[in-house]
Amino acid sequence: MSASSNPVRSALLERRLTLGSWIQIGDPAISEILSSSGYEWIAADLEHGDISLEHFSNLARAMGEGGPIPFARVRQNDPADISGALDRGALGIIVPRIESAEEAEAVVQAARFPPVGRRGFGFARMNRYGRDFDAYAASANDSVAVVVMIETRDGVENADAIMAVDGVDGAFIGPYDISGSYGVTGDTGAPVVREACATVVAACERAKKSAGLHVVSVDESSIRQAIDDGFTFVALGIDTIFLRAASDEAMRVARSLQD
Repeated sequence: MSASSNPVRSALLERRLTLGSWIQIGDPAISEILSSSGYEWIAADLEHGDISLEHFSNLARAMGEGGPIPFARVRQNDPADISGALDRGALGIIVPRIESAEEAEAVVQAARFPPVGRRGFGFARMNRYGRDFDAYAASANDSVAVVVMIETRDGVENADAIMAVDGVDGAFIGPYDISGSYGVTGDTGAPVVREACATVVAACERAKKSAGLHVVSVDESSIRQAIDDGFTFVALGIDTIFLRAASDEAMRVARSLQD
């Protein structure tokens, strides 16, 4: 698979809008339900969600052939975490807490086979347990999308150097972590947080790569704001919030009928 056959990586490199969603519950039924909504990609949250690598394999299976492109937000910038997710079928990785060009280069090295990187070869789900070994080994370096998370003050200050790393396709902003890094924890609308986000978007524009944002609480104004701010790799909602919001609304309506 080349970049052109992974439409999300192509969109990242062309800075075209691509819409995805987010999973924290490690049940394949969640993946199937979200996949039917038409998202172009879905990221499984192995860092903060209740999802192991084994869970991720089943989530990716449930997305099915021709469904959303499976991404994994791994726990940390670690070769075993990155290759583990890729071996289980991820066609994109999102790596948290990247603060320097050196750390970004380590991500690329872990995600790419030699001679470009240092990812290990093997039989696994990604190559149909060896049946498609040659084809996958030849195409994976072009098809796998690499996104780094910039979510600290140091990462923001080094955004240009991070985005200049060859093989990094985009940056995903962690506004809550950024707010904590700047001493305004949870206030993602604070001027200092918005300025930091704008700094990262500008760095992505200069590098001709995509900037990503998670619109956790989804409404028309928040989606429009993300797009107007220059984000093109946009995650809409999260399974836990979708479930909670629908549950709360059902109870609100039922309680209102008792008044």
